[in-house]
Amino acid sequence: MRVTQSMLSSNMLRNLSSSYSKMSDLQNQINTGKKVTRPSDDPVTAIKGMGYRTDLNKIEQFDRNMTQVNSWLDSSDDALGQVGDALTRVKELVIQAANDTNTVDDRQKIKLEIDQIRKQIQDVANTKIADKYIFSGTKTQAPLFVNGELNNNLYDSTTNTFVPGASGEVKMEVFDGIQLQVNTSDAGELFKNVDELMVNITNALQESDGQKIGNLLGGLADGTDDSLSEIQNKVLESRADVGARQNRVEMMGNRLSLQEINVTKQMSENEDVDYAEAITQMTTYESIHQASLSVGAKIIQRSLVDFL
Repeated sequence: MRVTQSMLSSNMLRNLSSSYSKMSDLQNQINTGKKVTRPSDDPVTAIKGMGYRTDLNKIEQFDRNMTQVNSWLDSSDDALGQVGDALTRVKELVIQAANDTNTVDDRQKIKLEIDQIRKQIQDVANTKIADKYIFSGTKTQAPLFVNGELNNNLYDSTTNTFVPGASGEVKMEVFDGIQLQVNTSDAGELFKNVDELMVNITNALQESDGQKIGNLLGGLADGTDDSLSEIQNKVLESRADVGARQNRVEMMGNRLSLQEINVTKQMSENEDVDYAEAITQMTTYESIHQASLSVGAKIIQRSLVDFL
């Protein structure tokens, strides 16, 4: 085959253009730190990168959910702790009031403090987080107590039952397919029992009946209501349940942190440039390009213009 000067010139220009293109790609990689700057550069790498970014966005959302979960559980634990402390003080007052050496006036003074503790417990039952009541089940817009009584929008006094949802579970997603309960589902019933106990104590103090007051410590004579000790145990059980879920949340937080590290590492390996390799290739292509220019200058024939 006959090789003409035109063919040599065309091949040289094509090779020089290819060399410029490769050096441009390497320069972009070194400048941006990424293997691809456009999806067309490497569709497979681009698609994998989109998947990794989707995973990181989900982890970021789960982290925000975890913040809310911790807020609910911490507030629940703190509130139940306050109820436990209040009941401890109530127990001290009941033991004191059960002593028949107390006069009617003495028991009335104790009753005044009991009444204030009852109001305090009701306030704790209406604890809110971001305008949501945490002890009202899924009815988070309604307080558990209104004007010192159970909210009739949550509790039906005719049937002595809570309406559907008032004892429901509030859940938040903390991982793919994993939801954690953040509220105390039976909190309404618990606070109802506590309030009924406080009413019974108040009535016994009003009657100034030492035996009746003493029965409240370990059970009423008719056995229809929980005693102070039983209520305290139920509060402790609820708080223990919250503590167990707090431990689960901590483990889930550690899992999310590890997942974020793994996904970030995979994304980096997928699309981040190896600077040492890229710089080496850039130097190699520059040397080849300079050699091509030098050889090409000798191959191409000089034109009349060059001689002029």
